[in-house]
Parts: sequence; C-alpha cells; structure tokens
Amino acid sequence: MQREIKQIFYGEPVHEGAGVKLHRAFGYFEASLFDPFLMLDDFRSDDPEDYLKGFPWHPHRGIETITYLLKGDVEHGDSLGNKAVTGAGSVQWMTAGSGIIHQEMPKGNENGSMHGFQLWANLSSENKMIDPEYREIPAKDIPVIERADGTRIKIIAGEVDETKGPAKGIGIDPEYLDVTVPAGLEFIYPTKRGYTAFIYVTAGSGTINGREVENRSLVLFDDGDELAVNAGTSPLSFLLLTGKPINEMIYWRGPIVMHTAEELEKAFQEYEEGTFIKHPKPQGL
Repeated sequence: MQREIKQIFYGEPVHEGAGVKLHRAFGYFEASLFDPFLMLDDFRSDDPEDYLKGFPWHPHRGIETITYLLKGDVEHGDSLGNKAVTGAGSVQWMTAGSGIIHQEMPKGNENGSMHGFQLWANLSSENKMIDPEYREIPAKDIPVIERADGTRIKIIAGEVDETKGPAKGIGIDPEYLDVTVPAGLEFIYPTKRGYTAFIYVTAGSGTINGREVENRSLVLFDDGDELAVNAGTSPLSFLLLTGKPINEMIYWRGPIVMHTAEELEKAFQEYEEGTFIKHPKPQGL
C-alpha cells in the first residue's frame, strides 16, 4: 500500500537564539502530527548577518537535537565538557536527556555560506531523564550509496540496501536520509507501517502523488508500506525522515519538552536554582 499525502507544509521564517534567521519547516503547533519528531529548522543562508549571532548558552531537557550541515562550520560547547567544530557533511546528534547546557555558534565557510538543518526528536517519558550524551559524526563516517539509476542516498540513520548509517535515536527507530533523484526518475522507498514519514525538499522540483513540490516543501505522509517521489526536469533532493511514534502527552516550553506540566515547571525551576544539571560537571566548569 503506497502512502498518500496527509498534508503539505511550507514553513515560515523565524528568529531564534541571539537573532539567527531560520526557516521553520514545522514546529510547536504541528508537533502532534509528526510524532516522534518535534521540529525541523532550515538555516541555509549565504549572508553571515543572518547567523553569526548564533545560539549562546541555553538548556535542553527531554529531547534529542540532530544538526546536519551542508556548508560551513558550527562551534559547539556543552556542560559535559565537549568542544567541537562540526564541518560540512557532518552531523551532531545530542541526547539532552536529564539536562544539558550548550551553545552552538555558526561560523559559515570562506564564502560566507552556512547551510544546514536542525531536527528535534522527542524522548519517551521513561527516557526523559536518561544521562545526556553528545555524538559528533564526521562526514567521512556517513555512508553514501549510488544506485544503478543514479539515485544517490546519504544514510545518516537507518539502513538502505544493506548499508547502515552511524546515528541512532533513543527509542524511536529513526531513518534519516539525504536523497538525490536524477531528473525524470521515480524513487520508491519502503516504509514501516505505523511509523511517521515525511520528506523535506532541499533542491529541485518534482511531484508526489500528482502534487507539485519544490524547495522547502515538506510532505507528511499517511500510513502505508512505501512512498513514491518523482523528480521533475532537474534532479530532486530531499531529506527523508521516518520514526516510531511515542504517543504520549507533550508539555513544551522553549528548549525543554516534558511529559507532564509538573515536570516542565520543575525543569525551569531547577534551571533558575542552578540544580538543572544532573550529570557530574567537568573540572573547570
């Protein structure tokens, strides 16, 4: 059974952090439709004024953040003591769990370009307070396969044609693919029944079930065994995401997403009181 289109989203411009200009593909108001995913931000820009103010130190609890870069560098630091510069083609996969405080400072590349995406994934109530973890996945560790018809698939998470991606989520069994389909070809991809599935177009144009899609179109699918995407007169590139729904209540304010209103209030109270971090602080912090 092929998945039909449930809804197409076109997102909206937003400002986050210290004034970073983003395009939010979906977020707070649509989160129930995308379970287990919470938000997808597109921060592709060729103007440093759009992103250099960055995201100074801020907390997270109860979620995972997944940052995938196409161009430019991002400097990362966190309360676990991690310091890293993530470059083009690489991924940061951060499990906030019980609480982490971090900063993300985009630097761009030599041409002033900063292109990437940040996805938030929810954690189930039983995993909200697990130990935080930061994983830096360099581009060289992310496999890319090319099929006989020229379709190119970068596998960040999941398995395609017996090739596995390096990233794993907590309890949501995610797939995260970056796909480019040659002009005029159809891409058919099997999906697990009951899982949420969507694509986000990043270049080119094409059709899905007869509906036209182009850059920054997000297509959320109904349930089914497979999905189909047709490239138009030029190659079509898109992110493909699937995940196992958690089916739990969401209480969300800013960078913290919990299972109950009481948990959410407690998180902010602990942040104000200085007891937010549950993991041992590295020496010097």
